[in-house]
Amino acid sequence: MASPTLRLEARLAVAAAALALAAPALAAAPHVEGRAYLVENAATGEVLARYHSSERVPIASITKLMTVLVALEHARLDDVVTVASQAAAVGESTIDLSRGERLTVRELVEAALIQSANDAAVALAEHVGHGSIPAFVAMMNAKARRLGLTDTHFVNPDGLDAAGHYSSARDVTRLAEIAMRVPFVRQTVRRTDAEISGNRRLHTWNDLLYTFPHLLGVKTGHTTAAGWSEVAAAAGRGVTIYAALLGEPSRSQRNEDLTELLAWGLARYRVAAVVRPGRTYATALAPYGRRPLALVAARPLLRVVRVDRTLVERVTAPRAVSLPIVKGQKLGEVRVFAGKRLLAAAPLVAARSIPRPGLGGRVGWYFRRAAHNMWTWIS
Repeated sequence: MASPTLRLEARLAVAAAALALAAPALAAAPHVEGRAYLVENAATGEVLARYHSSERVPIASITKLMTVLVALEHARLDDVVTVASQAAAVGESTIDLSRGERLTVRELVEAALIQSANDAAVALAEHVGHGSIPAFVAMMNAKARRLGLTDTHFVNPDGLDAAGHYSSARDVTRLAEIAMRVPFVRQTVRRTDAEISGNRRLHTWNDLLYTFPHLLGVKTGHTTAAGWSEVAAAAGRGVTIYAALLGEPSRSQRNEDLTELLAWGLARYRVAAVVRPGRTYATALAPYGRRPLALVAARPLLRVVRVDRTLVERVTAPRAVSLPIVKGQKLGEVRVFAGKRLLAAAPLVAARSIPRPGLGGRVGWYFRRAAHNMWTWIS
């Protein structure tokens, strides 16, 4: 029977190679000109940086993420929408819809998300709201409450400036993450163009789709009150970063600052071997004069880790073992924690086999030990 277990704890530095590459990540978040921002790890919900992230501000066409979410809850992509007069009369960014024109929900969603068409958003709202824009907006606000968007209130489906129409960087990030769970939305927001009815060619306003590697979307916005805003998602190796940036003074400044926020967020993570096979995590005493037994990890474990955080190893292993021992026999466990979160757990196994000696070998060992003890006592 194994002896009582030994529990060890050690702080684990992330792989040296990863740390060597991490200089940008160790720096503070870049300075940006926006009114508010938030940078978040989508998988863990960990906020990496924020500035006035709960401040209620206009969000312009980022509104259309909620418009599309509500529309797709109540209509199918292949449903046909007849454009009413209110949608046809909407100005600014449009696809020039005409009253009585018929398009599918799919086409209107593409127009609302790719080209940020206000008339497409209003057409969706009229269709789902059975002709009533206020009824549809009430549905948007009810959805916001269900999602816990406590800093959000909508007045219209297109995001044009209106008193009482606002959200926050925190809520916009949450809204984008939820919208990206819808496959059609996820597919659409990463497209730079599309063709729909009426020989209309849609073109994106999201410049980062052309310039930022592995950008996943999601939505830009601009009005006089909102400034130049965007919520974006980008994929790195094993991590997806969301960044919301609201109220930038110009389109070029928004693009530059959002690029820096996304790159900074992605640079804070690396894929590292947090458990390494062959490494001795503990040693256990072996009887009958055998040298101590090394306990090693059975297999490697790779995890996405923050390069500016120290991990903690907790090893549980026996102080001594009974024979025989078979190589690969499970005898303990190593757990790796990032703060309070369990990052990885792996069994520890015997690095070698140790057979149990026969009767003669055991008797000989006891005789030698007794002789040694007696000599020590006499001398």
